[in-house]
Amino acid sequence: MIEYTLGRGGSDTVYRLITTILDPKAASAASLAALYAQRWEIESTLDEIKTHLGGPRLVLRSQHPDGAEQEIFAFLLVHHALRDLMHQAAQQADHDPDRVSFTRTLRVIRRHVTDQAAFSPLPAGPGTGHSPGRDP
Repeated sequence: MIEYTLGRGGSDTVYRLITTILDPKAASAASLAALYAQRWEIESTLDEIKTHLGGPRLVLRSQHPDGAEQEIFAFLLVHHALRDLMHQAAQQADHDPDRVSFTRTLRVIRRHVTDQAAFSPLPAGPGTGHSPGRDP
């Protein structure tokens, strides 16, 4: 059993990791603790994609493997774009990007995109020279 604390934010939380690796030369306690923390970052990323981006009842819409693959890539691209935006915002504010909330960022972006979608970028209708669905 390996017992450790993470050095973030002065947290006193004690973590315990049980392993079957008994030889410290094969894997040191420090390296196992670091790997375990990385594992949870991966789990958190999967949660962000599956639960928050996709919603609690995520079902891929495509009935074909190529379409399902395209939808998965779309989720990954959106996740990457959000994380990049979070990183840029954290850098500008001189904060640790890991401390920026993914769910709050997603809510802000969804609200902003939804607000933008409520307004047509071009005037449409008689006398404007534009009709809905036609490029100018």
